[in-house]
Amino acid sequence: MTPAEILKHLVGFDTTSRNSNLDLIAWVEGYLAEHGIASERVYDETGEKANLWATIGPDAGKGYILSGHTDVVPVDGQDWDTDPFDLTERDGRLYGRGACDMKGFIACALAAVPDIIAAKASVPFHLALSYDEEVGCIGVRTLLQSLQDRGQAVAGCVVGEPTEMQVVIGHKSKASMIAEITGKAAHSSLAPHGVNAVDAAARIAVRVREMADRIRAAGVRDPLYDVGFTTAHTGVLTGGTAVNIVPDACHMQFEVRAIAEDDARALVREIIDYAEADIIPDMKSVESSAGIAFKEQSFIDGFETDPADPIVTLAKRLAGRNDHAKVAYGTEAGLFVNYLAAPTVVCGPGSIDQAHKPNEFIAISELDACSEFLSKLIGHAQSGGAQLAS
Repeated sequence: MTPAEILKHLVGFDTTSRNSNLDLIAWVEGYLAEHGIASERVYDETGEKANLWATIGPDAGKGYILSGHTDVVPVDGQDWDTDPFDLTERDGRLYGRGACDMKGFIACALAAVPDIIAAKASVPFHLALSYDEEVGCIGVRTLLQSLQDRGQAVAGCVVGEPTEMQVVIGHKSKASMIAEITGKAAHSSLAPHGVNAVDAAARIAVRVREMADRIRAAGVRDPLYDVGFTTAHTGVLTGGTAVNIVPDACHMQFEVRAIAEDDARALVREIIDYAEADIIPDMKSVESSAGIAFKEQSFIDGFETDPADPIVTLAKRLAGRNDHAKVAYGTEAGLFVNYLAAPTVVCGPGSIDQAHKPNEFIAISELDACSEFLSKLIGHAQSGGAQLAS
């Protein structure tokens, strides 16, 4: 099967993160079984979603991981010209939800399976498919924990997010936080008798902005990023029922996206410390039950691969490029590094500009470029090139 033929099957499964991905996983298992390849599932706690791990080639030795997530973002409220879950070809492009982000890479990896088998390389290729990447890189952690426990050795990992086959060597970490503020209601004419939850949230938001401004003015810079410094912002702040009622509850969400030189969680801790020292005591002086509960909504591990690392040199050679980049969006790459110490790059077909949008598409030429990249990687492994430094 060609990548486009496989992609049509993959897009046909509505694996929006709120849904199960098991039908897609079963289809991939069947495809691999047809080629004599066994695979294993690593389920979530509900049993409704699963990661998939498959090894092609020998069981031992350092091999290459081809990593992709199976979930996609919703199409709700988007105006599509075609059925988003029925891959449609038009003018050299393939339209469908997930075609670019990132079922296109998975399709290329699956299409390469017969060539991997035929190469009979002395090192394995591993296929790692995950769930719930789009909601915080959640699912792959259980797979990586099981691989870490068994001492999985890795020569290199390619996370196939859409980069137009550019070799990406880093992205920021991201800490997303929720703050639930509990105050005390009162009539606005007696405002000092209440505890204004919106006011408390506003003080936190101002502190987040002050942090962002401080870092922008004097923080460490990394010129490879479009925004070359750590950022922080408040994205959601809701509370109150009427202008003449002191609001007793407020919900807010804020985030920090940090370059490698900064610690996202430490910066979040700075915000929490400020609230605990300056805001919460003020609230409790009026009402003992008032307070602020902070919760980490999600955390995406950043990653940073040395441009001189052999995996970067290899990936650039395979992609036919001399340059490398860093990107603003998050991926699972940092988790492969942290759990498995896997030399990792992000490199895949399609443009991130198409991700999450209506009429998402991937150019057929991008699938061709990815297939060529994988073919060269197979040839590299066949020639005994798993030891990247050699």
